[in-house]
Amino acid sequence: MTSFTFIHAADLHLGSPLAGLALKDADIARRFATAGRRAFEDLVTRAIEMEAAFLLVAGDVYDGDWTDNTIGLFFARQVARLDRAGIPVILVRGNHDAESVITRSITLPPSVKTFPTQRADTHRLDHLRVALHGRSFPNRAVEENYALAYPATVPGWFNIGLLHTSCTGHAAHATYAPCSVADLAGRGYDYWALGHVHDYAELSRDPWIVFPGNLQGRSVRECGEKGAVAVEVTDGRIRAVRRLIVDHARFATLPVDLSDTVSEREAIARVEDALRPLSEDAQGRLIAVRVSLTGRTKLHDRLAADREGLTAEIQAAAHRVHEDIWLERLRIETARPRAPASADPAPGIGLDPAELLAAVDRDPDFRARARAALAEITAKLPSGMQAGAQGGMQVEDGLADEFDALCAEAEAVILGRLRGREC
Repeated sequence: MTSFTFIHAADLHLGSPLAGLALKDADIARRFATAGRRAFEDLVTRAIEMEAAFLLVAGDVYDGDWTDNTIGLFFARQVARLDRAGIPVILVRGNHDAESVITRSITLPPSVKTFPTQRADTHRLDHLRVALHGRSFPNRAVEENYALAYPATVPGWFNIGLLHTSCTGHAAHATYAPCSVADLAGRGYDYWALGHVHDYAELSRDPWIVFPGNLQGRSVRECGEKGAVAVEVTDGRIRAVRRLIVDHARFATLPVDLSDTVSEREAIARVEDALRPLSEDAQGRLIAVRVSLTGRTKLHDRLAADREGLTAEIQAAAHRVHEDIWLERLRIETARPRAPASADPAPGIGLDPAELLAAVDRDPDFRARARAALAEITAKLPSGMQAGAQGGMQVEDGLADEFDALCAEAEAVILGRLRGREC
């Protein structure tokens, strides 16, 4: 009986900053920044401990061209650990580390095999009777269906296809090397090791077609546990596919309904209760959570009027739950309670600030001038903070996309300060 286990990883994105974190604590910011490297170190350690037969990386080892050799040396050091343990690494280049993107290079051990860009090729591991088929990206954008030209199977061997692809289409990812599940299944391979989509997905089990997801979430758009997969093979048949969770930081979104709350103490208590389940995820890793306050409450204007103080209180509540839960961002999406129906006030008697501000918000001239000012501010932000796409992943919404929310928040801030003495 011949048995072996291999590991399938993808989208390491070494060198990628974690987005959306504005932490004043330099040590915590550093820990978030190094989470991706630590995740890959742990994956290498797991591979050595389980005596994996080989490691597959289905594209995007790097997040883009290196600013210096540091990230290349890190990867070289980790694959050298695998080389000393007798574990070969087989990889394809994806859109982030395409041949035209990475301009620097560092010599890697001979046990690291990178598939060519000109055409799909086959790499054989004779002692295991495993045939690996793959093709790397020559450029960042590949619109061709690579899968249709992959080599035929090697009869009697265990055949694996490596491909960086947007297979079947995923809204959050750009369309690269598009193909269908039927295209892949039609090649007759035993396993397809895919990359590019950052969520774990089993597209098929006959044959196995798997996205392992990325090793480390990089923003609040990539929530939940992250890692690779281990594939157990016995006598040429897949016996098990199991996830290997190795992330060192995790993102989460947390809506908290503040409906009918009448005091800030009650509001903070609700947030703290909602945060409590995250403590299980925080065992040994950092948690970055986006808290969204929702519901109709008399506190609406006061919350918006003192965002800085509220942010500090919620961060303190997070630390009461666990020391490594950090507030990534606070969204105040509450609303005022509905006003009771009443007769219209007599003309000229009293002015309602809320109605005045609402009228300003509806004014077309105001909205046009405000949008122009917002566009000017956005243009001056660093490129990473602007709206748009970044290497196929949709980045954080730009300010212009939140125009109505910003107006509502400004209105709440004004009213909160006007009514501060009444609250």
